[in-house]
Amino acid sequence: MPYSNVLIHFIWSTKNRRHLISNELKPKLLEHIKSNSIKKGIYIDTLNCVSDHIHLIVSLGKEQTLSNIAMLIKGESSYWVNNNRLTREKFGWQDEYIALSVSHSAIDKVRAYILNQEEHHKRKTFNEEYEEFLRANNFPNSFGRNSIE
Repeated sequence: MPYSNVLIHFIWSTKNRRHLISNELKPKLLEHIKSNSIKKGIYIDTLNCVSDHIHLIVSLGKEQTLSNIAMLIKGESSYWVNNNRLTREKFGWQDEYIALSVSHSAIDKVRAYILNQEEHHKRKTFNEEYEEFLRANNFPNSFGRNSIE
């Protein structure tokens, strides 16, 4: 029997990084994502969001792919928000996302980072955070240049 224990830190924003997740919507959205993910066989370890983006730690199952997990969570949650008219304008998630592996030695630090998003974003915008993640992990930045150039 194959065994897998791969933890992934996902980050993605609302469509066009708009501030669509209100304080009223946030707990409903997080609970819905958790419960729907269980139905889809997706194990979410930790999640939190602020008005314009979400962070999740997901345990990647042996038959799951990063893109499929992101597609299922994004697509279904967008549908649910819009179908229930929980925002004034159409809700959606940006197509792009960041997916980073999380070592077991760092899991508590990443969990704390995710759970402390509200405090973190009093000092830093999502755009600043996103660019830092891209640079720190040697991804091309959002302007299409490699971060080490």
